[in-house]
Parts: sequence; structure tokens; C-alpha cells
Amino acid sequence: MPRGRTIVITSIAGVVVLAAAGGGAYYVLHTRGTPQETAQRFTSAWTRGDLTAMKTELAAPASGFDAAYAELTKNLGATKVTVSDLSVSAPADGHATAKYTVTASLKNMGDWTYQTQVGLTVKDHYWKVDWSPQSVHPALDGTDHLAVKTSWPDRATIMNAQGDRIDVGEPGGSVQQLVGYLDKATAKDVKKLGTAYRVGNAIGRGGLQETFQKQLAGTPTTTIEVTGSHTETLHTIKGKPGRSVTTSLDPRIQAAAADAVRNVKKPTSLVAIRPSTGEILAVANNVGGFNRAIGGIYPPGSTFKTITAAGLLAGGLTPSSKVTCPATSKIGGLDIRNSDHEAFGSLTFSDSYAHSCNTTFAPLAASKLGAQKLYDTATLFGFNQKLNIGVPTTKASMPKATSDAELASEAFGQARITSSPLVMAAVAAAVADGNWRPPTLVPALKQKLSVNPLPDGVAAPLRSMMSAVVTKGTAHGSGLPAGTAGKTGTAEFGPAGDIKTHAWFIGFRGNVAFAVLVEAGGMGGSVAAPIAAKFLKSIG
Repeated sequence: MPRGRTIVITSIAGVVVLAAAGGGAYYVLHTRGTPQETAQRFTSAWTRGDLTAMKTELAAPASGFDAAYAELTKNLGATKVTVSDLSVSAPADGHATAKYTVTASLKNMGDWTYQTQVGLTVKDHYWKVDWSPQSVHPALDGTDHLAVKTSWPDRATIMNAQGDRIDVGEPGGSVQQLVGYLDKATAKDVKKLGTAYRVGNAIGRGGLQETFQKQLAGTPTTTIEVTGSHTETLHTIKGKPGRSVTTSLDPRIQAAAADAVRNVKKPTSLVAIRPSTGEILAVANNVGGFNRAIGGIYPPGSTFKTITAAGLLAGGLTPSSKVTCPATSKIGGLDIRNSDHEAFGSLTFSDSYAHSCNTTFAPLAASKLGAQKLYDTATLFGFNQKLNIGVPTTKASMPKATSDAELASEAFGQARITSSPLVMAAVAAAVADGNWRPPTLVPALKQKLSVNPLPDGVAAPLRSMMSAVVTKGTAHGSGLPAGTAGKTGTAEFGPAGDIKTHAWFIGFRGNVAFAVLVEAGGMGGSVAAPIAAKFLKSIG
């Protein structure tokens, strides 16, 4: 019994010793986890934006928890919050403090970095977060709010290639279609652009003004405040001025393009491109509203024979190869004829192109190209590609033919093929330069598409064939100046029994390539080519 009594006394003494050690040892033995682990989970969840996970770390439900964190995300428009530099004090009597750095990324404004802290406490043997609004920011007490005030710099300008402003209203309507205009921001705009903006602020709407809104507007000088019972400035983020946008538009060529289409009675568009760079020199429409020149969707008609010819030349034909141009032919059950039921019998490949013989190109596409090769050639020339010129454009579409009849129709730009004047101008530019270059209205804009060299033995023969169109083919007598090369197009559209035709002419002269389209205008040689002639004579 004495030995047992000694054991009991020793055990009791041990408990007394533990309890007397300032309470620390008790918590070491009975508390799960560490304050460091809890603080790490809590701050990591904040960085992830996972408020639900953060709440699982709380010692008690916290009224106003979600609203406090919304001060950053909703009121200030923070797109990301990062918590770093976590340090936790040594625990004492079941309490500790976690200090950390918060960086809030504010859209259109910059980053705001500050330090704050949160308490940690033991609850039911676990380390938990003893939360308060100061855990979000030390100036918050649950009754006040964070807010921003912004002061915007002057908006930067949009200029043509010579450095003249084109965003002030004086340039023609076609230029304004490209530039866009300034409008008052709506609630939807603010949600998209960020809380640096307020309803009613000036923003770009349409065209370059909208595409380059952030660049032109710059960033505002932003003051972050706490508001409520008093107002206090917490931080100021200095803004940056906007940067101008320089386009490739040549004022002389743009004026000539506008003059050429102005008095045409039907909707007419003209696009001019510099073949050596792909830079857009002019975009003109004689009708306002929708920008047909870059967004229109039209069958290209026989201008597409330029692409078919490229594929055939790459496959071994030459301009002097002998071919036939009968009055009619039948491919896959499709009856094919030429314009005005023309027939030229035996002739060279170059002359069949000059006279725009459907009955030559359809059989050749079926026998020598096939659907895949014609599709690949069209893609090489910019079809089925999303262009990035600086403003929205329509993608030219050339679906791969699923039958011989469809392939035959595609050979001369019909079936399901659609394009805009912009894309067809780029086709002409590719022949002129020997490389297809992604067209652009803003030279500084990074292009996703690469330059496509035309296959060997294609560019030079095509140039001679396009010259023949002007000297002795469908554009002969259109008044085009010497040195012009081109291709006419008369593209059918509409329901059976009410077929109409768009008038096309694409071509180049010197370092200017172009496309002209007259909606429902009739014949390309007699309607579109004379417009191109007027344009070319004006620029000299």
C-alpha cells in the first residue's frame, strides 16, 4: 500500500506542474493543429476566392463576412486578391495573431497592396480564426465601405498613316465606320470594363474606338477611400495617359476610293491594300451603317477563278496550256454555261481565264484539283481564316465540296463560297506580291496568321493572266489605266426564277491592290471595272 500511495501523489504532482506552466503545455497536449496551419488554410482560401472554405476556419459565424470581402471584389472591382507574407505569432493562452500582405488587382486601375491581420483562437480544441472586418482591411469596422474615385486622362487619338487625326468627325463616313464613336457607358459596359468606369463615362462604341478602348483611354488616377461615419483616403494609384492608335489608311487613296464609289446608285464598296505589307490603304462604302467592305458576305463569282487558277498552275498547267471553252458542260449532273452563252473552242489557259470560261475551269477543277486541293488553295489565300485587322471582320468561307457538282460550281466562285471585298482585295494583293499577307488596319497590331508564300511557279503566270483580262479579256474597254491587272466577277445570288448578280472587279497596279463590289450591280466588267478605273486614275 505505501508504494501505491506514492504513485498517486506523484501523478497529481505531475498535473499540477503542467497546469502551472502558464497554460501553454495544456494547449500543446490538448489542441489539434497549429495556428500557423489554420492561418495558412484561411489565407490560401482567400487567394482562391473560396469564401466557403474560409468560413470553415471561423471560430464562430461572422455577420457581414461575405459583405466585407465584397468591398474588394464588388465595390472596388478587384479581379484577383492575393495574400502573401504570412507570419503568425507564438501562441499564448490559446491566442495568436496572423499578419499578412494583401494585393488587390483592380481592373483598369492597377494593384493596391496593404498589410492587415486576423486573430486566431482555440475553439473546441482546434485553432480557429477569430474574425473581424479588420481582417479584410484595417480601416473597416463593419459599418463603413471602400470606394474609388477616378480621374481620367485626356483620351488619345486615332490617326491615319500620315499622322492626321481621323476621329474628329471631318473625315468621310467610310472612315467613321472604321473609327467608331464615343458613347456613354451603360451598367453593362461598366460590368465588362471594370469599376474604374462609371455609368455615363465616355467609352468607345464600334470600330477602333471600341477595339482599342483601353489603349486610347489610358488608366485613371484612382483614389481608394473608406466612407461611412467619416471619409479617409487610403491609397492613390497614379494613372497613365492613353496611347494613340495609328492606322495604315492613306488619306489620298482613301479620298480617291470614296470619290470612286460615291455616286454609284447601288451599294458599292472598295478596299485597297498595299501588297508588300498587307496594310489597308482605303476602305470605302457609299452607304452608311453596316460596313459592307469588311463585313459583307457575298459569293465572289469569277474573281475566285484567281484561286482556282493558282491551284491549277501549282499542279502543272501553264498560261499557254491548251484547254477548251465549250458553250456548255456537265459535271456531276450540273449543267454549266458561260456568261451570255459564250463559247471559245480551243484556246490557251490564259485566254480561258481572260474570257472567264466557266466551262474550262469547272472540268479542270474536277479532273486536276479535287475538293481538298481547291480547299487548301483557298485557305492559303485567306479563306476560312479569322482575320485580325483591328476591327471586326467577316471570315471568308470556302467549304470543302462534297460532290463533283459542288466542286465544279466552286471553281468559279459559286456554291457555298462567300467573301468580303476585304478578303478579295487580299487575294489580288497576294498575286501582286507573291505572298499572301494577313491584311491589317493597324500595323502595330500583332498578327496571329503568318505570311503564306504562293507555290513556286504561280505568282508570275497569274500576274500575266490578270493583265490579259484587262488587255483583251472581260475588263477590256473598261477604261483601266495601263499597267492594271485584274479579274472580273459576276456572282449570281437569289432564288431560282429571280437570280441577280453582284458585280466584282479585283486587281492591282503598282503597289496598290484592290477589290470593288457593286451589290446586285450586274456584270463585273461593265459595272465594277469602270469604278476601279476611276479610282486608279485618281491616285495616278
